[in-house]
Amino acid sequence: MTAQTPVAVLGGGSFGTALANLLAENGQSVRHWMRDPQQVAAILRDGENPRYLKGIRIHPGVRPDTDLADILHACTLIFVAVPSSALRQVLQPHGSQLAGKLLISTTKGIEAQSFKLMSQLLEELAPQARIGVLSGPNLAREVAEHALTASVIASEDEALCEQVQQVLHGRTFRVYASRDRFGVELGGALKNVYAIIAGMAAAMGMGENTRSMLITRALAEMTRFAVRQGANPMTFLGLAGVGDLIATCSSAKSRNFQVGFALGQGLSLEQAVEQLGEVAEGVNTLRVLKAKAEELQVYMPLVAGLHAILFEARTLAQVIEALMRGEPKTDVDFISPQGF
Repeated sequence: MTAQTPVAVLGGGSFGTALANLLAENGQSVRHWMRDPQQVAAILRDGENPRYLKGIRIHPGVRPDTDLADILHACTLIFVAVPSSALRQVLQPHGSQLAGKLLISTTKGIEAQSFKLMSQLLEELAPQARIGVLSGPNLAREVAEHALTASVIASEDEALCEQVQQVLHGRTFRVYASRDRFGVELGGALKNVYAIIAGMAAAMGMGENTRSMLITRALAEMTRFAVRQGANPMTFLGLAGVGDLIATCSSAKSRNFQVGFALGQGLSLEQAVEQLGEVAEGVNTLRVLKAKAEELQVYMPLVAGLHAILFEARTLAQVIEALMRGEPKTDVDFISPQGF
């Protein structure tokens, strides 16, 4: 990939904007698609994306635009940072244009109706495209502010992984490769649910022991579910698993943590989401994840508990009490008994 060949970023939210800037800083010519022409006009006029990354200067190598068909025609490598609820609607009319393209999903969500991960949805919409997933502890503002960051590109297509590494590797951003696309993507989607719980715990002043317990039991729960779905449990010991979980469950910059914090302060779910002003994928993921866990009979007490808090009028204290009473005796599910 050369600077003369543009790279596309689809989605004008905080991560899409940070990613577009990162690519441009690495010498790429970037076509940045967003739906809202007023947002495009604001970026062209003011040199920043005031709604999602206020105060971050947009690199001159980033060209914002609303003409999706033109962008898809011009670009081969395409990063998709569209919310899960909108991805099908955005890309379905353009399926024929996506043949042979490299589509990299960065959206950490699950489609509600089908329980499809975003890369599976991309495969459906563009069966002749080459698909990868970018995931990890990548809080958008920190990426934009050049905090040292690492991510994972997951695909069985080694050439695709190398191409993504080439355009994203920089002074402050490192990209590691994985072949477990499904596990990497599940890690990114599932951790959002637990970030809401962590935000609630922080708002309610719960101690570090409690928050540590919640995070580590969340990791066990995520891994248990993902392995039932065919993922490699070792993936969850990496950046896209425990790394992303720690970042989103510990940082007030995490959108899902912010929603949980607002809930812990007594706001309703509607008020919390409205206050955020952005999509918190964990809320959407929670609904479909609880139903899927029950269907597969996977033990996920934190998921069931958060669902009870948001939709069944339970409290976090009640959920933690139930967790203390009902948790199995094993700490880690996937340790082989041999040698112990």
